[in-house]
Amino acid sequence: MGISTVGIVGLGTMGAGIAEVVARNGYQVVAIESAEEALDVGRDRIVGSTARAVSRDKMTAEEQEDLLARITFRTDLGALAEADLIIEAITESLVLKRELFAQLDDIAPASAILATNTSSLSVTDISVATDRPANVVGLHFFNPAPVQAFVEVVRTVVSDQAVVDEAADFARSLGKEPVVVGDKAGFIANALLFGYLNHAVSMFEARYASREDIDAAMRLGCGYPMGPLMLLDLIGLDTAYEILDTMYKQGRDRLHAPSPILKQMVTAGLRGRKTGRGFYRYESAGSPTVVPDDGHAPTPVRTPGRKVETVGVVGSGTMASGIAEVFAKGGIPVTVVARSAERIDAVMAAIGKSLGKGVERGKLTAEDRDAALARVTGTTDMSALSSADLVVEAVVEDIAVKTALFEQFDAICRPGAVLATTTSSLPVIDMAAVTSRPQDVVGLHFFNPAPLMRLVEVVRTVATAEDVVSTALEVCRVIGKHPVECGDRAGFIVNALLFPYLNDAVRMLNANYASADDMDLAMKKGCGYPMGPFELLDVVGLDVSLAIQQTLYREFREPGFAPAPLLEHLVTAGYLGRKTGRGFRVYA
Repeated sequence: MGISTVGIVGLGTMGAGIAEVVARNGYQVVAIESAEEALDVGRDRIVGSTARAVSRDKMTAEEQEDLLARITFRTDLGALAEADLIIEAITESLVLKRELFAQLDDIAPASAILATNTSSLSVTDISVATDRPANVVGLHFFNPAPVQAFVEVVRTVVSDQAVVDEAADFARSLGKEPVVVGDKAGFIANALLFGYLNHAVSMFEARYASREDIDAAMRLGCGYPMGPLMLLDLIGLDTAYEILDTMYKQGRDRLHAPSPILKQMVTAGLRGRKTGRGFYRYESAGSPTVVPDDGHAPTPVRTPGRKVETVGVVGSGTMASGIAEVFAKGGIPVTVVARSAERIDAVMAAIGKSLGKGVERGKLTAEDRDAALARVTGTTDMSALSSADLVVEAVVEDIAVKTALFEQFDAICRPGAVLATTTSSLPVIDMAAVTSRPQDVVGLHFFNPAPLMRLVEVVRTVATAEDVVSTALEVCRVIGKHPVECGDRAGFIVNALLFPYLNDAVRMLNANYASADDMDLAMKKGCGYPMGPFELLDVVGLDVSLAIQQTLYREFREPGFAPAPLLEHLVTAGYLGRKTGRGFRVYA
């Protein structure tokens, strides 16, 4: 049929963004709101957004003028009588959407495509409010619509294939990458995203970690553009609650049951940025600027930490050499202990190579490199740790190996030395318990590659002394890292939030709902993630991912954390990701 005129119903944040991007790409737009006041607010949104684009040299003043000239603003649905495509972007309510579609059915031309921008409601339930359900599809844009280059095109069991194809072509004409999906709550992106967000809320609600530490952990540990709690404030806590509730009612997955605090905050009017307060407080309603507040938990008064003037690192792998380099660059002398002279040579070579790259890239001077190398000493003699103020274990992720090592630390290290493990998922208390000084044991979970990744998870056990936690936090800051504090629970912050999301993606693939390529595209383009779930799984290693997921399942006994069968089968087959040349994809 060809699309030249597009109707947009609803000029909230999403509707205004969609109207802007559609008009920018040459279409005539009829923008509808329910009242003049709401229409003025919607118009102001578009004018303000395009004015910002002009100020940032993203468009010229003439292009802005032409764009605005292509948009007709109306409060009468009858103005849509000549529209070829109508996109609904009103509040996320099935009752309201069905009422609107019934009205559009009477107004729009028989050939018009009727599309909903719903992020979680059933497109089928909306379509049957019309006499033309075959012409109804979902067009799920992502916020901010002018920027996010991804659209989910949602087909129902009765959607006409020609209509689906035309909707996808329309999305491409806007410079978006469309993915066609079935009518399942949450579609791809939200089905994966909101389980993760809900888990973060539960973590905060249990006071396992502060809001700042949860958000910083996911930004710095995973490269996400926003932390989960700040993202929820942007989305709107009321919207998030409705999406989760819809997903739970359809799938009955307990991981999608909205955390109780979400409902409480929505009821109290704390709905995020749009009301000026959610998990954070903002300068004003609608402002992105966070301002200081009393938080949701008192800031702890810190006990002064212990002095750390020398560090021991035990291990010879990538993490051990990276951690030793970080301490050396931070001005702290390091003794690296490994099992053989050959391994010590390999560690020193790895540190030298990494520091050399820093010089080549202008990150270090040659003098800084030489000074850092001079601070590293290698030995095979464990007794060299006897005078260290902090000893960091960075050996294989095997509890038997680690506990045996901590028994040695207990016998060798001086009284008052802080003993740290870099485990990413094993219980820190298991290592503390084999010593006579569990109060001196803490987790220091560095991320790979340690010289580049700023995040360190500081893990306290039920026995860890307050001054040991303070020592860990202080030394992380000295070496230029951003520490976050959490309890001794499987996965800590990052892995506890990351791996259930990855497992959900595998389960979705196992159910043949979407391809690995489409899911990777959805999370990269729709959510701004640096890697899609299957790219990341192949990089991490499917065996490592399975082991972490099994650890989470054993600790929490949450059915939704049970490893996806497909993940187990691939590991059994030896398809472990990039390191074996085959995982979810085949590598040359």
